[in-house]
Amino acid sequence: MDGSAIVIETPARAGITPAVTFACAVACGVMVANLYFAQPLIALIAPDLHIGPGIAGAIVSLTMLGYAAGLLLIVPLADRIENRKLILATVGLTAVSLAVLAAAPSAATFLVAAMVMGLCASGCQVVVPFAASLAPHETRGATIGNVMSGLLTGIMLARPAASMIAEIAGWRAVFGVSAGLMVILGIWLARVLPERRPTSGHGYGAILRSMGAILLRERRLQRRAVYQGLVFAIFNIFWTSVPLLLANRFGFSQTGIALFALAGAAGALTAPIAGRMGDRGLIRLGTAIALSTMVASSLLAGLAGALHSLVLLVLFCLALDGATQLNQVLGQRVIFSLPGEDRGRVNAVYMTVLFLLGAGGSAIATLTYDAWGWWGAMGAGAVLGSVALLIFATEFIGDSLGRSRARA
Repeated sequence: MDGSAIVIETPARAGITPAVTFACAVACGVMVANLYFAQPLIALIAPDLHIGPGIAGAIVSLTMLGYAAGLLLIVPLADRIENRKLILATVGLTAVSLAVLAAAPSAATFLVAAMVMGLCASGCQVVVPFAASLAPHETRGATIGNVMSGLLTGIMLARPAASMIAEIAGWRAVFGVSAGLMVILGIWLARVLPERRPTSGHGYGAILRSMGAILLRERRLQRRAVYQGLVFAIFNIFWTSVPLLLANRFGFSQTGIALFALAGAAGALTAPIAGRMGDRGLIRLGTAIALSTMVASSLLAGLAGALHSLVLLVLFCLALDGATQLNQVLGQRVIFSLPGEDRGRVNAVYMTVLFLLGAGGSAIATLTYDAWGWWGAMGAGAVLGSVALLIFATEFIGDSLGRSRARA
């Protein structure tokens, strides 16, 4: 994009095989799931490791802080280090940190390992631009959609899987099983992933410094990051609040809440559809559908809770998750089609903005649910969705102004 990176991409000219696409999708899902395993297990982990109630939230927050650091420090390396080696290194280090979590003798060891695990799990965001770079332009959206379906499935299945494994074998088994899966994943990826070897004239420090310039220069990157950041905030509002609703209003146990989350994973099925919409040039139409659906689903999910209708709640949960995935895939279709080959840095910038905005959703959820209940939380989601729609509308205003200047 700025002429600072030249990428040797012989595999990209030949396209990406279905086997590699599938491997990338699984890798994304398995790696990102590690970020969410601890969320339903805090009540089990904290007393076992003598972590006080006041700092029990650090079990999750340190993992997320590590992931945020990885977005800034590890993902940009995709523009400098051979991608296959970088992916395998993050998989291996994630496996080691998970093993430490499973055997952690103290709170300090656990918390440090949790942060390191989050840092290394950011390797899933190396996989996405890796796959996009291998795909030819005309099918890049479909490839991103297929890979992202794996990532969203991993997010949605992580919590119910952790709850079920912990109920059978305890919380340590969750991390132990995941460590074993990461080892198997690494062996598989070493066999199927091709090389993608970027060459850059700049060092690591220059690459990191260039990310600010990329964000300031690329308007489409700015817009897509803000759209998806607000969408992800709504996603987090829903999934932080709905367990409270299911427990308090519907009388669900942890297993019941886990099964509800399992049903929500079906929203990942929209990802391949989203990719094909992007390849057909329907990005604005798809974005309008996604953002409108986020607003409508938030309001209707609020109504479903008020009506005590589990069927409607599941329906609008699926719509919300599907819209989240639709907008994400369309956004990455846009940013990975920007001129140049510095896709690692582009994805790092995009995901960092998305993560920062999205992280606010969990805080908004706890505040609004505590103050105004389920309707308050879903109302906040609808407001954020409306803000995203208003920002999106400025794209059309800008087009109209541009046409007026051209005629003048």
